[in-house]
Formats: sequence, C-alpha cells, structure tokens
Amino acid sequence: MAHQEALTIVAKLDPRRLASLPPVMDVVSRDPARNSVLPFAALPDCHFGRVLYMPAAADLTGQPLAPQLLLLSDCDGSATDHIERIVDTARDGIDALFGACEEYPSRPASRAARVTFLRRRAVNLDATYVHRQGRTVVQILKEAQLRDALQEALGEFGFGDIPAVEVRKRLIHFVSQSVRHHWALTPAPAVSTSYRARNALHFASLPLGLVAFGPIVVPATVALLALVRFAELRDPSDHIRPSPEHVQRLAELEDYFAHNGFTAGGHVKPGVVRQLVLRSVLKLIGYGTRHLFTRDSLAGVKSIHFARWIPLDGGRRVVFASNYDGSLESYNNDFIDLVAWGLNLVFSNGFGYPRTRWLVFDGATREQELKDYLRRHQIPTPAWYSAYPHLTAVQIERNAALRAGLSGRMNEREAQRWLRLL
Repeated sequence: MAHQEALTIVAKLDPRRLASLPPVMDVVSRDPARNSVLPFAALPDCHFGRVLYMPAAADLTGQPLAPQLLLLSDCDGSATDHIERIVDTARDGIDALFGACEEYPSRPASRAARVTFLRRRAVNLDATYVHRQGRTVVQILKEAQLRDALQEALGEFGFGDIPAVEVRKRLIHFVSQSVRHHWALTPAPAVSTSYRARNALHFASLPLGLVAFGPIVVPATVALLALVRFAELRDPSDHIRPSPEHVQRLAELEDYFAHNGFTAGGHVKPGVVRQLVLRSVLKLIGYGTRHLFTRDSLAGVKSIHFARWIPLDGGRRVVFASNYDGSLESYNNDFIDLVAWGLNLVFSNGFGYPRTRWLVFDGATREQELKDYLRRHQIPTPAWYSAYPHLTAVQIERNAALRAGLSGRMNEREAQRWLRLL
C-alpha cells in the first residue's frame, strides 16, 4: 500500500504579472473540488489540497519579501509522482495558476516544462504529520461505504437479541455475498517494504548520531538553551487582539464540514539563536511524527489528519498548515490542554508569541494571548479541499476497525465491542 507524503510547491511571483492571479484564484476558491483550473477532486490520490497566496511583505528588519504562491497537497505515494498527476489533470490550468510566477515557461507550456517547473519548486520539509501512514483516499472512502452497508444490513435484517458472535457471523456472510463489498474480507495491506526499510534507517539515525556526537551535542544544547533563556528575557510580548474584520473573514471560511483547514504564518524572531532552535526543533518534530506519533495521535491530539511546517524566505518566516476536526476553538483547546509544551517549542520562535520560560514553559498556557496570536497570524485560505469532508479522524478509525473486524475470530465480548462501532 502507498504511504503518504506532503507536496509543497513554493513559487515566487513576478510583481509585473500579479494582476492575472486574483481571477484565477477566484475560480479555484469558488469550487476547489471541481473547477477549470485545478480540480482537486479529479486527483484520486489527494486527501487535502490548498492554494495559498502570500503577498509581498517586509521582514522584521525592513527587507522586502517577494510575493509567493503555495500549492499544498497531502497525497498517497510519492509527491514527485503526484506532481505529474496534477499536471496531467490540470493541463492548461497549470499555466493559468503559475503563469504569474517568476521563470514560468512560455505559454502554452509543454507537459515536460510544467512538470520541471513544479518539481524545481517542490520543498522538502523536515516536519510533517500523517494521522495514519498507509491509509489511502480510496481505502477511506470505501470503508465509509462499508460502514453504511453494515448499518443498513443491521436495520434490514433485524437481528434482535441473538448473541453478538452470531450477528457478526451473519454480517460477514452478508459482506461475502456482496459483489460491492467483498473486498472488505481481506485485511488492509501494509505500507510497502521499501518504505518501511527507509523508515527503519531514518529511525536509527538519531540514536546513532547521539552516540557519535553526544559529547558535542549535549553541551551545545545546554549552551543553546541558556542563550534562549537570555533572549526570552528580552523578547517583547504585547497582547494584540485580531481585528474584527480579520476574524469575520476567517469565520466565513470555517465550519462547513466535519473538519477545517488551518493556515497560519509569521516572522521568526531575529538572530542566529532562534534560527538554530527552530531548525533543530523542526527536525525533532519530524522525527517524532515519523516514528513516535504514528498511531492516530499527535502527542495526544487525535483530531488532526495532516499537518506540516514550512520555512519560507530562508527561514525568516514559517507557515503552518493543518487539517483538523471540529471548531478552531476546540482545536486550540486540545493543544493547550494536551501539548502546550509542543506549541511553545515551535511557535515561541515566532515574533509576538506569548512569553515563554526555558522554551517550553508558559507561552501557550496564556490561553487568550495564544488564541489571539494564532488568530492574528491565521491566513484566509478559501482554496481548500478535502476528499472526505464529512468524515472525522475518529470516524475514519472506527471504519477501519469495522473492516478489520470482519477477519479473524472473536469471542462474545470482542464481538459486542466490535458491534458497538456501528
């Protein structure tokens, strides 16, 4: 089975051609799933997708930052192969969307030129999160259909008070006789051997590195933390509320489905210390999400489907993008209650973040300050797509457990627990 990757395209825009972009973005935003530019729903391997415009700005020293166009997709299989599927699906839409970017080939561009342009602007990220590696879009949608069929069968057959083991047996028989759902009797395949081998090598890299460079890494880390603490004592920490207009614009894009897309970006605090901390933390997060938080939970937060951290402009800015269940309020509360230290590790390097101590203390526990900070830095993203907008991460897990429960043996108690999934 295919694993999942995060495709991240970052392309600088040519200020002389910016006027051509808003009409194209408007087309994508009106219907991200089905539009004439980039119809995400036509990509069967795309879980979530978004297109993001970052206008021209200035960094904290006043230096200009070029306007940029970001295309993000959480996909099944290789992100490199996913680029080709995007090009083959969008065709001339790629010219329309990226035609305002610097160094875009003459239009109409050839297929090869489009693929080359996107591949050269694909960014390899240190930190990404996948709710469950190996679970494809096709599997998620088919297991949701299976659940509906099993619920319908329960209602139609009216099994009454017979033992749970017998009910399960009859449901298995129902599935075995169904041409449409017979596939469910086969357990879901695991990710490929090659992916697991690469993952094993990556897992070994950190402990081996600590063994080899521990005498250098440990004192360097202690010194870096001391420098961070010195910087924290001097960091400004003004509590600024988001404007009502900004909040209203964001609210107009939220809570249409079972989950939302969250995009936020901001400046990294100046100085070598913050750059070293941020780069180190992102590598550690990437290691953790790849090897530790792999079973439907990001340090206890179970509502996130996919997430990524994107350094921009040589690390002067960072964009965070995630896809989460429920409201933004509940999403923020989950992080504050369960993993405030994790928020502090990354976001405390952002300018204006609530004041922290020793990198992991305070910060996110200043609840209203944090929520206002995140809201102020949230970027409206109308061009956002989900392949399964009415399924939460928990529902997807339950559907997968239902499918798994059609195989193997169960006693009465196990069968009762399985039936409760329905």
